[in-house]
Amino acid sequence: MGPPKRFKKDNNSNEAEGVPDAAKNDVEKQDECAIEDEFGAKDYRLQMILKPDCASRPLWVAPNGHIFLESFSPVYKHAHDFLIAISEPVCRPEYIHEYRLTAYSLYAAVSVGLQTQDIIEYLKRLSKTSIPDGIIEFIKLCTLSYGKVKLVLKHNKYFIESPFPEVLQKLLKDPVIQECRLRKIVEDTEVDDIVTNVQTKIKVPQFGSKALANTPVPSKTNSETEPDQILTETATIPEDITAFYDKIDKDDEDEDEDQELKTVSFEVNQEKIEVVQKRCIELEHPLLAEYDFRNDSVNPDINIDLKPSAVLRPYQEKSLRKMFGNGRARSGVIVLPCGAGKSLVGVTACCTVRKRALVLCNSGVSVEQWKQQFKMWSTADDSMICRFTSEAKDKFMGCGILITTYSMITHTQKRSWDAENTMRWLQEQEWGIMVLDEVHTIPAKMFRRVLTIVQSHCKLGLTATLLREDDKIADLNFLIGPKLYEANWLELQKRGFIAKVQCAEVWCPMTPEFYREYLGCKMSKKLSERIHILQNFKFNMKVNTIFVSKVADTSFDLPEANVLIQISSHGGSRRQEAQRLGRILRAKKGAIAEEYNAFFYTLVSQDTMEMNYSRKRQRFLVNQGYAYKVITKLAGMDEEPDLMYGNREEQGQLLQQVLTASDTDADEERIPSEGPRPVSMTVE
Repeated sequence: MGPPKRFKKDNNSNEAEGVPDAAKNDVEKQDECAIEDEFGAKDYRLQMILKPDCASRPLWVAPNGHIFLESFSPVYKHAHDFLIAISEPVCRPEYIHEYRLTAYSLYAAVSVGLQTQDIIEYLKRLSKTSIPDGIIEFIKLCTLSYGKVKLVLKHNKYFIESPFPEVLQKLLKDPVIQECRLRKIVEDTEVDDIVTNVQTKIKVPQFGSKALANTPVPSKTNSETEPDQILTETATIPEDITAFYDKIDKDDEDEDEDQELKTVSFEVNQEKIEVVQKRCIELEHPLLAEYDFRNDSVNPDINIDLKPSAVLRPYQEKSLRKMFGNGRARSGVIVLPCGAGKSLVGVTACCTVRKRALVLCNSGVSVEQWKQQFKMWSTADDSMICRFTSEAKDKFMGCGILITTYSMITHTQKRSWDAENTMRWLQEQEWGIMVLDEVHTIPAKMFRRVLTIVQSHCKLGLTATLLREDDKIADLNFLIGPKLYEANWLELQKRGFIAKVQCAEVWCPMTPEFYREYLGCKMSKKLSERIHILQNFKFNMKVNTIFVSKVADTSFDLPEANVLIQISSHGGSRRQEAQRLGRILRAKKGAIAEEYNAFFYTLVSQDTMEMNYSRKRQRFLVNQGYAYKVITKLAGMDEEPDLMYGNREEQGQLLQQVLTASDTDADEERIPSEGPRPVSMTVE
């Protein structure tokens, strides 16, 4: 998730929120000690002492917080799982991966059960060199205060709770927290309403432990064994690495034995939850959001389970173990590539909590797809699932799962009688789990209102692209929770879980007439129709091409498509580029893993701003390890007969048609709530 503060100096003040000042200053001081050459490279040899057995250890930890991992190391798997838990991936090409320690990533590490000393000790064992003192101090300052304060929902009221009275008193002395606090008034007098509770914690079965360990997983033949797995089996792994990894992996899933826990708490105003969460981060006591759903006797269970046919892939199981590792449901974000099964992760989370579930999507098409996913993977039927969109308003009485869109919840205009009733019922419920699909949209000013309108014990954000072109992506850390898990795109591609895609950029020279006009210019279909077109493309053998606009950027399920041609795009948006690639990322049936089985082409007009935008758009995918090849001439195009606009006359007619078109011609394709941007088109 977007870091609160870059270790390298920058001018982004938004990212400074949430970083302990002492930690920030310490890291910057350590980095300034390094000698810098004329190319900007820094010499850390005096600060990082090489170990005698450095060849057996997989990573370097630089004083500026950047970590470099050898993906060919025999202990790559151990190191990768650990780094995903404590740091942010920056760039992951084939052989060397770069990560970065941030305050938020360390908060996330503590939230999934890692202890301060374990993080430091395992980094020492994995590193080829000594760990800089500044990094050790940074880790301590960012992790020791986390986990001491929780945000708890009880009887539709929010409380800040802690087993440490001194921490709660520190928060109450802050004027911002005081304004957000709700006080009881008795006979016109405010009373001190700090509540003391004694909770009994009972050890419970773990998600994905013994029960899921017995789930059969397709075994690999000798020919399918991965090269790095063979290397791992034959290479010598330092004993201290494997022993300590097993220890912290076990600790992560262990639950305390039966015990009594004394806590103190005070109530806060629901409408000011976002302010409280943000302020607690600034006070270096981020709120931990966990839901002890097994001991919740107030909210009724819903009768839902996974079907026997729902078999989780290893990375899906791993992401859910991060969420449910201690027997409770942690709020946070799970990042999986498009086509890697985010919906199954969401359905499984709902089946595990077994309380009322609210699923939020960004379009009506996505709502229909989520309903089908619940019916496919779980025992939920139509009577249990309620859709709440502008075109589908099912009866909510007796339902356990409600699927709707962000815009339906945040709609501020007058509603119909049915919609008003549904909204009133929705707001009265104490939801067990809220699943937020395409969670990167939540930081938008309108959509973040959802979190103050709806009360839920646990929030799970799902996305493939934790990116925004503004500075608001870091807000997810306090709006939803820390990033719990992020998968490696190339790793899933190698294992056949997503398609192996070849990306290409086709340079298209502009005709003189079009280029002259380019230099001189200034810089919605119904849901039923869309579903009909999609069904035609999926099941009609005569329809093998579909033209779509930017409405297909997210939550458009087209597993059959294996070629995508991007004609137009929205500026330099990295998120849009990754989401569009995701339309063809689903694994292809019968495809050979070693060969490319999906193709992503981008048409770029030469000598225009599109060239610059294209470079910017590709940054995220390049950091995931993808490579783009440039095509300046398509082979065989000259011999192709009957091509459209093949002569000057036809090209001139097209140009006149473009020049005479008005802005209203594009109105039908605009997405509600978005400004008057040019409509982007893709061809799949």
